[in-house]
Amino acid sequence: MTTGFSSGSSRFADYFVICGLDTESGLEPDELSALCQYIEDTKFRDGARGKLARSNEGENFEQSPLRRTFKSKVLAHYPDNVEWNPFDQDAVGMLCMPKGLSFRTQVDSREPQFHSFIITREDGSRTYGFALTFFEEVTSKQICSAMQTLYHMHNAEQYDILHTPTTPHGPEDQRLPQPRPMLHAAPAISRLQRFNSYDISRDTLYVSKCICLITPMAFAQACRKVLEQLHQAVTSPQPPPLPLESFIYNILYEVPLPPSGRSLKFSGVYGPVVCQRPSTSELPLFDFAISEMFNLLGVENVLQLFTCALLELQILLYSQHYQRLMTVAESITALMFPFQWQHVYVPILPASLLHFLDAPVPYLMGLHSNGQDDRTKLELPQEANLCFVDIDNHFIELPEELPQFPNKLEFIQEISEVLMSFGVSPEGNIHSSESQGRPRFRSVDMVSDKRNGNLGSPLTSYLLRENETIARLQALVKRTGVSLEKLEVRDDASCNKDARAQCDEEELKMHQLNIQVREVFANRFTQMFADYEVFVIQPSHDKESWFTNRDQMQNFDKASFLSDQPEPYLPFLSRFLETQMFASFIDSKILCHDDEEKEHTLRVFDARVDKIRMLNVRTPTLRTSMYQKCTNIEEAEKAIEMRVTKIDHTALHPHLLDMKIGQGRYEQGFFPRLQSDVLSTGPTSNNRWAKRSAPAQWRRRDRQKQHAEHLYLDNDQREKYIQEARNLGTTIRQPKLSNLSPSVIAQTNWKFVEGLLKECRNKTKRMLVEKMGREAVELGHGEVSITGVEENTLIASLCDLLERIWSHGLQVKQGKSALWSHLLHYQDSKEKNATPGGLGPPGFIHDSERRKSDGGGSAMPPLRISLIQDMRHIQNIGEIKTDVGKARAWVRLSMEKKLLSRHLKQLLSDHELTKKLYKRYAFLRCDDEKEQFLYHLLSFNAVDYFCFTNVFTTIMIPYHVVIVPSKKLGGSMFTANPWVCVSGELSETGVLQVPRNTLEITFECQNLGKLTTVQMGHDNSGLYAKWLVECVVVRNEITGHTYKFPCGRWLGKGVDDGSLERILVGELMTPTTENDERMCRTPPMQQSPGMMRRFVTISPSSKPKLNTGQIQEGVGEAINGIVKHFHKPEKERGSLTLLLCGEYGLVWALEQVFQHGFKSPRLFKNVFIWDFLEKAQVYFESAEQREATPDENWQTRVRHFCRFMRAINSTSRNIGKDGKFQMLVCLGARDHLLHHWIALLADCPITSQMYEDSALIKDRSLVNSLIRVLQTLQEFNITLEASLVKGVGI
Repeated sequence: MTTGFSSGSSRFADYFVICGLDTESGLEPDELSALCQYIEDTKFRDGARGKLARSNEGENFEQSPLRRTFKSKVLAHYPDNVEWNPFDQDAVGMLCMPKGLSFRTQVDSREPQFHSFIITREDGSRTYGFALTFFEEVTSKQICSAMQTLYHMHNAEQYDILHTPTTPHGPEDQRLPQPRPMLHAAPAISRLQRFNSYDISRDTLYVSKCICLITPMAFAQACRKVLEQLHQAVTSPQPPPLPLESFIYNILYEVPLPPSGRSLKFSGVYGPVVCQRPSTSELPLFDFAISEMFNLLGVENVLQLFTCALLELQILLYSQHYQRLMTVAESITALMFPFQWQHVYVPILPASLLHFLDAPVPYLMGLHSNGQDDRTKLELPQEANLCFVDIDNHFIELPEELPQFPNKLEFIQEISEVLMSFGVSPEGNIHSSESQGRPRFRSVDMVSDKRNGNLGSPLTSYLLRENETIARLQALVKRTGVSLEKLEVRDDASCNKDARAQCDEEELKMHQLNIQVREVFANRFTQMFADYEVFVIQPSHDKESWFTNRDQMQNFDKASFLSDQPEPYLPFLSRFLETQMFASFIDSKILCHDDEEKEHTLRVFDARVDKIRMLNVRTPTLRTSMYQKCTNIEEAEKAIEMRVTKIDHTALHPHLLDMKIGQGRYEQGFFPRLQSDVLSTGPTSNNRWAKRSAPAQWRRRDRQKQHAEHLYLDNDQREKYIQEARNLGTTIRQPKLSNLSPSVIAQTNWKFVEGLLKECRNKTKRMLVEKMGREAVELGHGEVSITGVEENTLIASLCDLLERIWSHGLQVKQGKSALWSHLLHYQDSKEKNATPGGLGPPGFIHDSERRKSDGGGSAMPPLRISLIQDMRHIQNIGEIKTDVGKARAWVRLSMEKKLLSRHLKQLLSDHELTKKLYKRYAFLRCDDEKEQFLYHLLSFNAVDYFCFTNVFTTIMIPYHVVIVPSKKLGGSMFTANPWVCVSGELSETGVLQVPRNTLEITFECQNLGKLTTVQMGHDNSGLYAKWLVECVVVRNEITGHTYKFPCGRWLGKGVDDGSLERILVGELMTPTTENDERMCRTPPMQQSPGMMRRFVTISPSSKPKLNTGQIQEGVGEAINGIVKHFHKPEKERGSLTLLLCGEYGLVWALEQVFQHGFKSPRLFKNVFIWDFLEKAQVYFESAEQREATPDENWQTRVRHFCRFMRAINSTSRNIGKDGKFQMLVCLGARDHLLHHWIALLADCPITSQMYEDSALIKDRSLVNSLIRVLQTLQEFNITLEASLVKGVGI
């Protein structure tokens, strides 16, 4: 992508560079890459795996000298420096020849190889490099004899190995270098010498050299042509038409960048080169072949990789071809339009920077493979959220729990149609001969060392380790039809040679395919975010204070945006909205008020969004998940065709320069020493073309470009703010490619530690704000802003952060999850140390440390706090198969138990273990930061999470139930057999018998979710079957959540309302620090449903009556609660049962209505509302037979009412009169009949007999307003929990 090119340059190329062997300094081993290789090898040896993974020494020391890498140098670069893009010698040298110099002899393949690279500066702007590496004969005698000497030494070693007896390896033998496999039959010594030797008298030695263009914009195809033509000039028998200096001078000083929307033609050595640049209203410049990426990976894999990139996971590309790494990285980031990758971006990671894979931040990096090691040999510091892409083997390894990209199947279909129209297979199709015929699986036995420097090499350079390899290879050969002898490197460059002659046709095709695929991708975002502007939160303060508080500010109304989206999009979108790239995109939207100020990408995107809006003329809030295909492919294609067919500008032709006589001489096969005095400075007249082409206009454009870069900030201060505002990641966009002193590495690590801490602070804060915001809403303040999906996303991202912290500075990596691996080490050490006679399971904290919870006071001893016990819970869950999954489950469980900070503190308090597992610079060994980190996590204890219960819905969980009888009234004499049935949001248990003598049981069943009701009762057996129960307490033995179900009523015939069973509604108890004694009183102090129900028992000394105003308010509140419940997204609704039957619920409110003005009967005799309803039923049934009122409506209502009354009265359950009233209200609410029944009862003559004149039910206007309130329930589909209506067949 060409965002952020250096705005000072309007020249096509900034530098021309030559790298290669410096004959003065001779052969220096490339220590850095050799060292890395060595470290990697020893890591395997001493590593956790305990097996010899490679060889005794680092690859560089036991390999034959021709396969080793040596230091390359920048031999020359022209001009010396340009102010807008200072020359970075280390970076350019490293990236031109990332593996250093390589040597070949005449028997080896020496095809030139092209690759591109990118240098990202600290401010995020980029420079591109295009390099062509070829081989030149070594003329220096010293170098040749040095190589000969190295060979003598090497062969002597190899000879020893061959003659050691091949006994099975004992531990002693493991130190010996093992011979490497080779693709030939078991080696005869003569053959060994032929391939493993260099004879100065017989062989010609060749060394790699590289020519390179450094350019401000990525015109990959044009640069490739320029370099190939320069190389051709050196190798062809005829000298070039002009000295090479003329062509290089021309490209450096006389060829301008094409203006936006224009094409430019200039001259290469042998033919014209054309490049074209999109206009400001088109997608940004992109000049790599996207088809190459689809060929290498296939559409399905590309889309998965794309999803990982959008969610800012760590992405590691792996290939033996540098150009493939670059093509895939650039293509993926280009397809993200309008978003931009904000983090570490190093498409080609030089060998000396391997320690960067330890970076605990999102990154997109490319790692060069030498074609030998399969994936299992690659030890990566962290893999919990790593997307690993093995490009050459058409294989991608994804992190767990990766959400699907919205409309994935239709999207794949649309991309495939475009690809097929260009003859590209959507499954992918690898050109390179290594993997022909088997794109779908990966082969571990690929032993070809095709690329060990930058270039192809013969396959015949290694000794065989085992004969099996040959057998496997021969089978492979039969399958693929590749002949081993001819297995030469056929890279794209060589097989496309002929096609390149009419390259305009080829190139046009590439541009057409590119733009079509990119339009299809861009269209997905324009559809998905068509209404995004509506949700952007414009800052209320001035820009200055907005910048300063950027971290704390929300810039996008995520909850509202997500609530508009189709359900299937949510898992992806909720995570995407949390990314840095999305935040930066919205930031730039906030900063730009009008079109002039907008960044290029934003301007193009907004124009597209407006167009979609005009076409669809739909209400902005109404989203559909209908897939809408891309419609503007044709016009985008036309623009390109126009530019390519009609060239807008032609640059000056190359011409003879003012060179001294005898210079520019030319020797075939050697790239000449260029004359630096001619090339180091440009034309004095300050570029004729620049003068000619209205410099003012161009300068203005440059200025605009600069503004685009820095988001149009008025001063340097703002520039600084915005850099800071972009969170972590950007602090290190790219590792410094130079000066790799220990202090620089230490400083980088320090930056990581600070970054992790800052990220932890921001994450915990964001999660708390969201969560507390939500709880405040439930208390009636403000608007709800977090959804279940969003909460899950935030917790998943916290798990990712913990994984990154735990894998920073690991000594030796074990398993995919660093956190779980640490926990297992801890568990082992604790279980070893646990004394056999110790108290309780090891790792338990003893009683003083127990959590006290007001669990009915003495009702239930609190659960012990134990890190190890929580680990065992997770290990016992069969459904979780992977380490990463186990670590995440453990984090969720600890958060739900409010123990995360405490557990991690305990884990890290084992300093010996931490020292053993982590290097000195690791985050977990920086004491201050670690303390602050644990302190931030402690803040989660302020809120309730159900992130374990709600996610693992199918696991088995043990529950403990205790029934607490009233202490006052003879619980001891009770003779009947009690039972309970526990229900939760997910399921219910069925009837469980409770032993009479202990009144508690523990049982295991599938996760019930949050608990809602307990039905309890007894079988009325024995002499004394009357029982006053205070409450029932139920605890989830894994999460420790304890629910209390208050009762405060009798169960027994002839006492209270004669009920043998009750339905109790519960509430979650909050753990408290002091043991609250007050809970033991009867009745419970909390106004529980049970207590409210006691209002209904009408006796002279009953509770103070409520007045009509209070009763109306109660009904209003109860209905309001139900309405709010249905307005929440389905996943976040709490328990409807609580709103119907709980404290101040609908049942309670209607009890108050019917109880108001009820005539007091004689002393000591209780009359229940149910008695009144039964009398009314008798009246209605007799009235119906008399057919007193002919009104049809009235008759239907009466029929309904009587049918429900009969059904409830004839139920086999012994639920008592109040229980029956509760059931009637619930069924009436479900079937939307309550308001009809109130109207019936208000007019019923029985009412006038049983109620005083002041009663609410006799006040016409009050009854009418009550009916109106109840009617609001009609629009809701109320589903009742099974426990409420069990045994009623309606």
